[in-house]
Amino acid sequence: MTGEVHEVVLRTKGLVKRFGSITAVDGLDLEVRRGEVVGLLGPNGAGKSTTIGMVLGLITPTAGTAEVLGRDIRVRREDALAGVGAMLEVTSFYPYLSGRDNLAAVALLRGGGALARVDPLLARLGLAQRGGSKFRTYSLGMRQRLGIASTLLADPALVILDEPANGLDPAGQREIRELIRELAGENRGVLLASHLLHEVEQVCDRVLVIKKGKLIASGTIAEVTRGGGNYFEIVVDDKPRAAEILRGLGIKEIRETPTGLDVVADPTRGGEINRALASAGLYASAIVPRASSLEDVFMELTEPESPSASPVS
Repeated sequence: MTGEVHEVVLRTKGLVKRFGSITAVDGLDLEVRRGEVVGLLGPNGAGKSTTIGMVLGLITPTAGTAEVLGRDIRVRREDALAGVGAMLEVTSFYPYLSGRDNLAAVALLRGGGALARVDPLLARLGLAQRGGSKFRTYSLGMRQRLGIASTLLADPALVILDEPANGLDPAGQREIRELIRELAGENRGVLLASHLLHEVEQVCDRVLVIKKGKLIASGTIAEVTRGGGNYFEIVVDDKPRAAEILRGLGIKEIRETPTGLDVVADPTRGGEINRALASAGLYASAIVPRASSLEDVFMELTEPESPSASPVS
């Protein structure tokens, strides 16, 4: 998104949702503007789905407001949702109807010119040749693309996507990523909830990180990762023994990777780490310093507060 100011299409203020004694969302303020992609991140149970449910009028807030194009979702729900297209993680279509007929059914509910957009959207999402095939014959990638097509039937100003690339192969993830950027380029605002942090890092203009219903970090990718630690990628075979040696050096933040270990340490300690491993008879084929990634910062921000806390999944 450019530096110019764009219209706010989604704003929440002090949004709260309690389920009995459990506070699922706690005073959440967020904004999404036209032309930008905003990532909504958090571990399982952080309140992402509850937040989306309140924005869509599916869940009644305990306190606070959610506005779409300046319309309070609790006061002017129908008017507000007319400007929204949403694909939730579980997309429901009729398995015995074709992709085209499923879209037509949704279009009839949306009204306006939605029905005329069915075939152009099938073509745009690469489904034109399979539009007449029954939904039950669609691959996962085709089902995801049909779900995204359904969000665009009403030509929305705000598009909400909940895990749109979940379960897709790398090629499918790239297609979804490119489509999301196209939607922002059409002056729509996009709110993206995803656990695929490498995808978020490539497609989002800003991110919001929530934990236990509270906003704990927000900003551009560069702003959020700037506060992270300095990392070393260590390629080593005996990971448990290497981790033990590093803990002996006072290094506490150690994460196992497929090829070795990721550790947070001062950039000047590379030689010290190498010598300590070598003295113990361990050969590290690589010790590479790098800056924090979004995944690194996410793990730092959302890690359990104590050993008894549940791990992030």
